[in-house]
Amino acid sequence: MFSIAIQQQQYKTYILSDETASSHLEVVPERGGIITRWQIKGEEIFYLDTERFTNPELSVRGGNPILFPICGNLPDNTYTVNGKQYTLKQHGFARDLPWEVTDQLTTDKAALTLILKSNEQTKAVYPFDFQVVFTYELQGNTLEIKQQYQNLSSTPLPFSAGFHPYFLVGDKNQLEFAIPSQEYQDQKSKEVHPFNGNFDFSRDEIDFAFGQINSQSASVTDHSRKLKLTLDSDDIFSMLVFWTLKGKEFYCLEPWSAPRNALNTGEKLTVLEPGASYTASVRLTADFF
Repeated sequence: MFSIAIQQQQYKTYILSDETASSHLEVVPERGGIITRWQIKGEEIFYLDTERFTNPELSVRGGNPILFPICGNLPDNTYTVNGKQYTLKQHGFARDLPWEVTDQLTTDKAALTLILKSNEQTKAVYPFDFQVVFTYELQGNTLEIKQQYQNLSSTPLPFSAGFHPYFLVGDKNQLEFAIPSQEYQDQKSKEVHPFNGNFDFSRDEIDFAFGQINSQSASVTDHSRKLKLTLDSDDIFSMLVFWTLKGKEFYCLEPWSAPRNALNTGEKLTVLEPGASYTASVRLTADFF
């Protein structure tokens, strides 16, 4: 039994439900197309800083923000295309702009399709015509995000894409990681270190990029919540970023298609020819044990 309800909270909120699995998903199209909540049998999967969420001037900390057309930040927030310099702030603009709902489905799953199109506001900072279509699919204890990136320009479209999910955590010291990589780069110091499967949660901030992953599947087991989360992503998502702050009840395990500053360096950057499109998927599975 699948359903989609609409509630007018501070923002219009779409609530996708799988009643059989007691699984519910909340999506807020006008606040960056974001998933704000995911509940299974009354248990929250995502963390959400509600105070920041209610303030449209602040970026959302929580849920599953969308990263497009860049992941991370650029030096001085600038990049150059065809000899002209543009300013683009951290993680791009998709997480800040309103998305439009184009389709709903409740037959064999609860699915909501949203679209983001280029406009004068985006072209001022990113001089391309594009269309991004996401379909959020909820079925049982699985959330799948199907994506289509389309170049509507007459010139090649460079971009990177990703997600920034905030997972609610009990005791961080009871987290067990299966991250398919032998090393990470500290994004602050730029130093590369071997990864032994553990993090030092006494640090004020952990911001580590796993740029050399050997599998498209990763998992985190939270023994304090008896919850195993598995993240499966398509090949375009060539790296994972782990981020958390001391004293905050979240950790982020983020699939990125390219590293910071890819728009300038070209490293792992996706470039679509005029008229071309690219489809991708990210899947999250939450298993309580």
